[in-house]
Amino acid sequence: MADSGAIEPARSFDRAVAEYERARPGYPAAVLDVLPLGAGAEVLDLGAGTGKLTRVLVERYRRVIAVEPLDGMRAILDEVVSTAESVAGTAEAIPLPDASVDGVFAAQAFHWFANDEAVAEIARVLRPGGVLALVWNESADPSPLPGSYRAYLDALHPPSLDAVLAGVAWSELIGRGPFGVLSEATVGHEQAQDRAGVLAFAQSVSWIAHRPDDERAAIMRDLEALLPAGPFVFPMIAQVNWTVRS
Repeated sequence: MADSGAIEPARSFDRAVAEYERARPGYPAAVLDVLPLGAGAEVLDLGAGTGKLTRVLVERYRRVIAVEPLDGMRAILDEVVSTAESVAGTAEAIPLPDASVDGVFAAQAFHWFANDEAVAEIARVLRPGGVLALVWNESADPSPLPGSYRAYLDALHPPSLDAVLAGVAWSELIGRGPFGVLSEATVGHEQAQDRAGVLAFAQSVSWIAHRPDDERAAIMRDLEALLPAGPFVFPMIAQVNWTVRS
């Protein structure tokens, strides 16, 4: 019988791995064009999830290592990105030798391990002159979702999570490590979804996935009632922040 209680948000993704893989947007290859990394680079995808960015990295770089702590996520990654080397591990204890990679990527993941221990570990495994790249997907306007659906999701979103994200000073944190100036670029793209995909995305977000089973089921019934047939096309912005290890 499934556990009906709430779980830690950072580990809740293992409850919704299929929904995560189906519904989370991928990344345009152009986000890599701005980075000072050649095709011969060896890179690490840290907190790789189901490999949304990993599958882009393997098309560009010679060697890609994907580190992901959750078994369910890593199982899908192994299936869909078999050319990457996947390893169980965390950002605070990266299972790689010192100075072993030319680049470290964190896609939609850095806020889960934005701490000095993780930054020190990233610096440890990066070679001098290596690149740390933080990649994010964000929705752009106009949203194709009805206002009532968006308002309901917003009401579910915990203010405590906004406070955590707003309180993370990325440049200050990374600046405490052996890194240079933090640069930024954005790339526009889009994601097409059917109705089931939109609902799967909602199931995959940590602030719904971590709730007890009965509460999650009630939330999804409410969302289903608010969502029309679709399809939906979401304008997206992929943002990449990067810095070079000294």
